[in-house]
Amino acid sequence: MKPIFSVIIVSFNSKKFLDQCLASLLNTALDNNKLEIIVIDNASTDGTYKFLQKKYPTVHFQLNSQNLGFAKANNLGIKNARGKYILLLNPDTLVPEDCLPEMADFMEKNKNAAIATCRVEMADGTLDDACHRGFPSPWNAFCHFTYLANIFPSSLIFNGYHLGYRNLNKIHQIDSCAGAFMLVRKSVGDRLNWLDEDYFWYGEDLDFCFRAKQASFKVFFVPFVKMIHYKGISSGIKKHSLHFSTADKKTKIASTRARFEVMRLFYRKHYRHGRQSWLSPLIFAMIAILENLSLLKLKLNEN
Repeated sequence: MKPIFSVIIVSFNSKKFLDQCLASLLNTALDNNKLEIIVIDNASTDGTYKFLQKKYPTVHFQLNSQNLGFAKANNLGIKNARGKYILLLNPDTLVPEDCLPEMADFMEKNKNAAIATCRVEMADGTLDDACHRGFPSPWNAFCHFTYLANIFPSSLIFNGYHLGYRNLNKIHQIDSCAGAFMLVRKSVGDRLNWLDEDYFWYGEDLDFCFRAKQASFKVFFVPFVKMIHYKGISSGIKKHSLHFSTADKKTKIASTRARFEVMRLFYRKHYRHGRQSWLSPLIFAMIAILENLSLLKLKLNEN
C-alpha cells in the first residue's frame, strides 16, 4: 500500500531537534502505513545518523557526502518518495498528533489546493510570518525593509510582504509558504520539476510557490491546524533561536550572505525583466547595503 504522506526532512547538524521532530511524527494520529519519512542528512558532523538510525528503524535515511544545500537534498529525497502528498518539513519542528490527519483531510476535500501550509508557530506561540507570505515585489520589499509594514501592519498597500491585511483565523489563499512546512500534491510538484537547485540555503520555497502561481496553481493557509517551528537552528542568525543554536561564527556569516544572495537570485529570475526592470541598479544597491548592515550587526553581537 502506498503511503498518503511522504515527509522529506533535510538535516544538517540538528541531531537534538531532529530527534524530537521524528518522535512527534511517529506519534501522529495518521496510520503508520499511510506515512513515509525520509531524512536526507547533508554531511552532518554531529553524529546525527549514528545516533538516530537505530532509534528510528522505520525512517529512511539518505546520507550525502557533502552539504548539497536544501533544494538539491530535498529533490533527492523526493525522487524516492511514494506518497500522494509530499511534505517538506524542517528538522527543528514539532508536529502535533492531529496535524497530518487534518491537513490530509483538507487536501482531500479541496482538490483545487496544490500547496498548503498550516499555522506555523514559533516556540513562544507567535506566528512564524514566513508561513504567510506575499511575493517580494520591489514595492513589497521596500515597505518591509523600511519598516513601513511594521507601522501599518494591516495595510493592503504597505504590508503585502506578509499579507497583513488577511484574516489569520480563516482559510485563504496566499502567495507563498515556508519550506519549514510545505505540503504539495506530488503530481503538482512533478509538473513544476520541484525545487530550483540554484538556491542553496534559502529562497527555494518562495521560488517554488512563485512558479506554482504562474502555472495557475493555488497555495492555501490553513489556520486551524498548528505546528511548532524553532527556526534558525542550523543558521544561527534568527533571534528566536540564538540561545539554542550551535552554529559557529563561520556558519552565521555564511548564512547571512546566503540570505541576501537569494534576494539577488530571486529578483534576477523573476523581476529583472519585468515592468520594473529599470529599478534593478537601485534594488541591487539596497540589497548590498542591507547585507553589509546585517554583517556588521552580526560582528557586533559576536563581540
